[in-house]
Amino acid sequence: MDLPRSVLPLFLALLLFPSTVFSGDIVHQDDHGPKKPGCDNNFVLVKIQTLIDGVEDIEIVGVGARFGPTLESKEKHANHTKVALADPPDCCSKPKNKLTGEVILVWRGNCSFTTKTNVAEDAGASAILIINNRTDLIKMVCEENQTDLEIAIPAVMLPQDAGTSLEGLLRSNSNVSVQIYSPRRPAVDVAEVFLWLMAVGTIFCASYWSAWSAKEAANVRESLLKDDTAEHQHTQHAGYSGMVDISMTSAILFVAFASCFLVMLYKLMSFWFIEVLVVLFCIGGVEGLQTCTVALLSCFRWFQHAGETFIELPVLGAVSYLTLAASPFCLAFAVVWAVFRRVSFAWIGQDILGITLIITVLQIVRVPNLKVGTVLLTCAFLYDIFWVFASKLWFQESVMIVVARGDRSGEDGIPMLLKIPRMFDPWGGYSVIGFGDIILPGLLVAFSLRYDWLAKKTLRCGYFIWAMSAYGLGLFITYVALNLMDGHGQPALLYIVPFTLGTFIVLGKKRGDLQHLWSVGEPHFPCPHVQLQSSSSFKDS
Repeated sequence: MDLPRSVLPLFLALLLFPSTVFSGDIVHQDDHGPKKPGCDNNFVLVKIQTLIDGVEDIEIVGVGARFGPTLESKEKHANHTKVALADPPDCCSKPKNKLTGEVILVWRGNCSFTTKTNVAEDAGASAILIINNRTDLIKMVCEENQTDLEIAIPAVMLPQDAGTSLEGLLRSNSNVSVQIYSPRRPAVDVAEVFLWLMAVGTIFCASYWSAWSAKEAANVRESLLKDDTAEHQHTQHAGYSGMVDISMTSAILFVAFASCFLVMLYKLMSFWFIEVLVVLFCIGGVEGLQTCTVALLSCFRWFQHAGETFIELPVLGAVSYLTLAASPFCLAFAVVWAVFRRVSFAWIGQDILGITLIITVLQIVRVPNLKVGTVLLTCAFLYDIFWVFASKLWFQESVMIVVARGDRSGEDGIPMLLKIPRMFDPWGGYSVIGFGDIILPGLLVAFSLRYDWLAKKTLRCGYFIWAMSAYGLGLFITYVALNLMDGHGQPALLYIVPFTLGTFIVLGKKRGDLQHLWSVGEPHFPCPHVQLQSSSSFKDS
């Protein structure tokens, strides 16, 4: 059962966005709080492990200030330090209670962050925990023309609920101590390696399936051309109904429709809207999982008869018995994932549904020639850069990153992503890649293998191995940039498109195939009737 053309644009809109890679940020930049000597720290997340009467209790997450010393990165090296309440609570004047190296707990307000920290340091505190007056966290920066920045104790902002809880324990005469440290993320996480393998492997499998389908269609076309009976002419186009070639117009309109859809996601981002996206993702996931399952089972002779025997159903038309048998399993899989998508291992089901859907789309949707592929990828290249970087000028935040993370929705990101939990990372989180970073360049890679097979080119003399390698290298450079930027989201197509498209064009120019690849996109198939007519004319003469 092929994906109907009428619903294909909807699924493509959901699939291609967001188009970015990122991992959970633990270092935050802020252009609104410029750095200067004594106030040039990066904003880092901080762990505060609490101990109540000597028993380990909850762990609080805060954010470090732009000023003060660098925090210890390992828990075992962080000291257990007693916590004391500030008196007065805002710590804008010298505390009445005597401090001997305690961590002082104060409330935000009435004076600057640096003033509070300087007062606490002068009073003998070893660190200062500042309770925010809201439930979220803010970044503590220095004020303009401030000079008292030789601060030797760390300052950490706490969310209101956690700070209120600590204050209550201290007022009840509990003995409260803390360990303050800021773990560093490993330079390279294993999750990124697996995510790279998943993306490359998905394109590899989809390209071979697309090329195999094109080769089968070419064989059918060749047999039809040799037999021009009315019956064959009637069934001539039967094998092409499930495939869609991208036109030049749709490639150009890509940016406009994609941008509108992304802005809609950004503006409507909420819990209920994520639920709608989950339902739509499940519908597409069921179709993708079913298509891939049926295709895989059809390779075994035990299932060939069921795959080739059809039954007529209302609305759906002719459906094979194998498809009917696989559909309940696929539907149940998607429903179970949707119900349990918040559990720790739900990413496995999301990736299975996502990969099968990507493979299905790459098998159905095709770029007919290099010209269309170039226009499509160039538009996607500009789109990705704009919505990751330039959108900050209009929206004060990266629209693409906000949508990908599912901010303001209460969910851990939208479902149209491949994701793997970060391993050996003390902050946890996920490394993710958007479907668009696989589908869009995958269209060009699949085109290269179809051309190689139809032109009967060897692997060494063809274009697929080069396009596939270029994609893998481009994605690798993306992850290098991601780590160099401290985990900040990166527009993957910024790196992938120049590698894949540039390699294809340069190689085609060098081999003399560029003009044919650019305008035609497939080898020339001579008509047997013309060959037969030429041969007969030669004999008559």
